Amino acid sequence: MLVAGIKSRPVYKGLNIEPHAKRHIFALEGEGATALVDQKPALDETIRSRSEVLYVARGSKGQCHDTALLSLGTDVFWTAPTIATLLFRLKGLLATAHMGARLYIAGTEGFIGQAMMVGLEHGMDHASIITEHRGSLARRVQCVHCKGITDDVTASPFTCSHCALTLLVRDHYSRRLGAFQGVNIDAEEPGSAPDPEELFL
Repeated sequence: MLVAGIKSRPVYKGLNIEPHAKRHIFALEGEGATALVDQKPALDETIRSRSEVLYVARGSKGQCHDTALLSLGTDVFWTAPTIATLLFRLKGLLATAHMGARLYIAGTEGFIGQAMMVGLEHGMDHASIITEHRGSLARRVQCVHCKGITDDVTASPFTCSHCALTLLVRDHYSRRLGAFQGVNIDAEEPGSAPDPEELFL
């Protein structure tokens, strides 16, 4: 059973465009594209001319989010083949960003966590990074025993993809790792774990 009210649990306040930012960097994954498209009325010519959109279609291919994003008319629009490629480009952008740049992230929790880690590595305060959750509730989970990370976890308990232990997915979240914590549920009595329950669809 998951515990409610864990303080480390991320809160996503939603995309809110900062009109006075000198540069707007949008990192979007899958359905996260719709978070920016929904902000179209707030995207005046000045904001669009200062905006760079990085998009990976993971999980939403065939839904034409790239077409909708391109129609916004931002200064730069770039699609990535993988999340890793997008994060690499984001690192380059933030390494050369100037004071007044604003980072916006939208997509699944796993993607938000990974992109936020890039921002934190480049000196941004987590409270100043604007985030919105869109898409699947699947989690990125770190096994506290072997330290391996498994992406797209939808059930608890689940089998660690690295050490094969049966893990309970906790609501405890590590901003440093961009992942929730998974702990061995049947350590004292191997084989006694309950059946997996789909909790994060």
